[in-house]
Amino acid sequence: MMSPASSGRMSPFELRASLSLASLFALRMLGLFLILPVFAVHARHLPGGDSQTLVGVALGAYGLTQGILQIPYGIASDRYGRKRAIVVGLLLFAAGSFVAAWGPNIAVVILGRALQGAGAIAAPVTAFAADITREEHRTKAMALIGGSIGLMFAVSLVAAPALYPLIGMGGIFAATGFLALAAVWVTLAVVPAEPASGGGARRVVPGALRAVLRNAEQLRLNFGIFCLHVVQMAIFVVVPTALVRYGRLPVSEHWKVYLPVVLGSFALMVPALLYAERNRRMKFLFLASIGLLLAVELGLAVCLDNFPFLVGLLLFFFVAFNILEACLPSLVSRVAAADSRGTALGVYNTTQALGLFAGGAMGGWLAQHWGEPSVFVFGFALAALWLLVASSMRVPVDAAEGVS
Repeated sequence: MMSPASSGRMSPFELRASLSLASLFALRMLGLFLILPVFAVHARHLPGGDSQTLVGVALGAYGLTQGILQIPYGIASDRYGRKRAIVVGLLLFAAGSFVAAWGPNIAVVILGRALQGAGAIAAPVTAFAADITREEHRTKAMALIGGSIGLMFAVSLVAAPALYPLIGMGGIFAATGFLALAAVWVTLAVVPAEPASGGGARRVVPGALRAVLRNAEQLRLNFGIFCLHVVQMAIFVVVPTALVRYGRLPVSEHWKVYLPVVLGSFALMVPALLYAERNRRMKFLFLASIGLLLAVELGLAVCLDNFPFLVGLLLFFFVAFNILEACLPSLVSRVAAADSRGTALGVYNTTQALGLFAGGAMGGWLAQHWGEPSVFVFGFALAALWLLVASSMRVPVDAAEGVS
């Protein structure tokens, strides 16, 4: 019988650990994404919500506090342990959700969103996954976590329009708080124990942050996740209202667009990922996905008012987004040194969070002052720059199975 060390499959422990961490991440990301499909429409009914700039800030405020705190969370998880950092973050996220649920105006909702962002657990979760999986299976573990983001994004697009007429925006925010509390239980009761770290505290590597910030390949990947989430948040400042205006669809019926689009995107994404991994063409797929994102932004800038074309472009956006979201954290975990992985992933998730803030804020400001097409022109320029930066990236030797 083949031993776990030599088997081509993940061990039962690795599979349990990866699935539990992915489910933990999924619960929190579902709580975050549930507001995206409906908030831009709902905000018009809030005092101060008639400003697209403030709507964009409300969507992106989460990312600002995430950006400030991801590196401290990553460093704290290296020093004090992954689970402690994760539980603290989830409790803060839950508190922010309940503040936003109560919020009587756009300013209080922005405050709640900022408090949600203070629960910056992405770095500890991804570092934890890297700690408890073998090198040859880390791509699979990271893909499960990255895939959970895309899956929860997809679920939220279908679920939120159905939930909104039933429980309102306050109910959706409250539900995100309860999902975060459920994730605390998963962390304590389901996620495996952390690996022993002699003496109870992890060794902090002197200069780890400086080394991470000087790593050229890490910087390329950080820039990539920043661009991806700028584009994501900016699109959802505009798309929900475009579906109402050009598709004549009330919010409660947006699922009729999102459900087939999301299912179609997974049907196209999975074969592409399997083929690329089997034939060592993941770098080609990675760059092609950025190119697809580029084409989507150009199409939206030109044809936003063409409803069938808008639906088709959303399909290709989700294909590109899901592929890139699955690939990026795996690459980062392999570039980073094992004893500073939490710090490296903290930097990575900082740039991801800053992308969420910048996308919401810039998308709202551009839409208000320069019109909706300007949001997509901005996204096109950013995606083009990302493609240029990524085209010369060097693939880590130990990541050959994941990207080549």
